Amino acid sequence: MNHDSYDNAYIAGILNSVRTIAMVGASPNDVRPSYFVLKYLLAKGFSVLPINPGHAGKQILGQTVYASLADLPHPVDMVDIFRGSAAVPGIIDQVLKLDPLPKVVWMQLGVRHDEAAASAEAAGIKVVMNRCPKIEYGKLSGEIGWTGVNSGVLSSKKPLMRQGFQSFGVRQK
Repeated sequence: MNHDSYDNAYIAGILNSVRTIAMVGASPNDVRPSYFVLKYLLAKGFSVLPINPGHAGKQILGQTVYASLADLPHPVDMVDIFRGSAAVPGIIDQVLKLDPLPKVVWMQLGVRHDEAAASAEAAGIKVVMNRCPKIEYGKLSGEIGWTGVNSGVLSSKKPLMRQGFQSFGVRQK
């Protein structure tokens, strides 16, 4: 797969198929990007399980924090990585030990590791690198345009309503 650009249908398919997300590197600090991405995804109806060994057992936005992926109480559909690129191979090793495997590994803006991505893809896991699910959701649902940002996605279709505050579904092509 070409990880330099992603088709909107590929991203929309992922965002429409996942319900549970493990967020590796989630922070309780409300000015950190992982905090407001976690808050946004929760508001859109996703179940998000924060992973941060320094805060294990505590809560972030009402969600119990786990020390590692191995400590999760149930399977997840997606692992969202909020750690530097150098940490990705170790995280992918943990992902590949999960049973069942998640459908997706998503690496946040600025995070990319092609060799680790190839390992995940070889195991049948979809990979997204250097993207933010919050931004992609907002772009594909049309809500990012509410603030005057040109998302590059034009549609005359009425947004699909989903549960949650101002939560519109992501359209697939």
